[in-house]
Amino acid sequence: MKALCWQGTNTVAVERVPDPRILNPRDAIIRVTSTAICGSDLHLYGGKVPTLMKGDILGHEFMGEVVELGPAVKNLQIGDRVVVPFNIACGNCYFCERKMFSACDNSNPNPGLSEAGTGQACSALFGYTHMCGGYAGGQAEYVRVPFADVGPLVVPDDLSDEQVLFLSDIFPTGYMAAENCDIEPGHVVAVWGAGPVGQFAIRSAFMLGAERVFAIDRFPERLALAREAGAEVINYENEDVYEYLQEATGGQGPDACIDAVGMEAEGHTIDALMDSAKAIFRVQPDRAHALRQAIRSCRKGGVVSVPGVYIGLIDKFNFGMAFNKGLNFKMGQTHTHKYMRPLLERIQAGQIDPSFVISHRMTLDDAPEGYKMFRDKQQACTKIVMHLH
Repeated sequence: MKALCWQGTNTVAVERVPDPRILNPRDAIIRVTSTAICGSDLHLYGGKVPTLMKGDILGHEFMGEVVELGPAVKNLQIGDRVVVPFNIACGNCYFCERKMFSACDNSNPNPGLSEAGTGQACSALFGYTHMCGGYAGGQAEYVRVPFADVGPLVVPDDLSDEQVLFLSDIFPTGYMAAENCDIEPGHVVAVWGAGPVGQFAIRSAFMLGAERVFAIDRFPERLALAREAGAEVINYENEDVYEYLQEATGGQGPDACIDAVGMEAEGHTIDALMDSAKAIFRVQPDRAHALRQAIRSCRKGGVVSVPGVYIGLIDKFNFGMAFNKGLNFKMGQTHTHKYMRPLLERIQAGQIDPSFVISHRMTLDDAPEGYKMFRDKQQACTKIVMHLH
């Protein structure tokens, strides 16, 4: 089959690799019909995340048709059209029983690699390093899906791939980020990063009852999408974000701040410049400018929600400020399985059409070009979907 494989920093290629096969009774084989490039994939593309190896198949946002099933999978049938959550969960460990699927204890066959960085093993992810299990990803013609009796969601034929594909990751991720904000009527929410996850966080915050939402970014196409959703936009190249938010909220600050940027934040202040220098020399992988700014801007007793990916240590972290303001932090990989069906129901009810975020459509063969385009924000690129069949 064809699959997109990582070749080294900033290099990917479509290669011919062996077809996946059933290895365990709870496996399924999915023929991929649509897959997407995620902002998290760009961290891998740039060589920012350890334990990625040459030849690894990338991609964790995908959907398709069930073509083969292990004997223990009773909830799916051959021919079912399914969306697959980006994280892999067993469904019956301590964490899965509590719907904390991204903390699954049983899906990662390489626990030692993640224990070194996190203290405990993380759950497995599709196409996201050997630290996260080493599973082949979904930017391929076929994928083996472990624990298929727990993860894949059957979707109705009257919804297109583009309407449901993002249930695999960015829609639940943005929604969980907003839910973590404990939004009440009248609340003000500020979102750093108006990329795909930020866009879904903005719309989810409104769905959950926020009165005002601010979107902070610098790319016109992203700010335009945020404005279409009803957000008030801040171009951080033209405004002092902290001062703007203080003035807009009567000196109180937003009730909740969402860092949808993560480890590769950019900025013009001294902390951002220091982060960039340290990243170049690999002294510190994470650039936390957006997170520091969110902490400073948030009101006392407010919530800082972090869906943006971080992987290591952060220098000059303003924890004293967070402590003295009594901030609440909520973060982590999305418990995708928990949100897929409720969000599918919102799509079916017409509350949101997730395809709004797509700017480019390609084939799998176009993936190397797509990665460069998405990384460099060329051609007003906001989200790339690759259709395979």
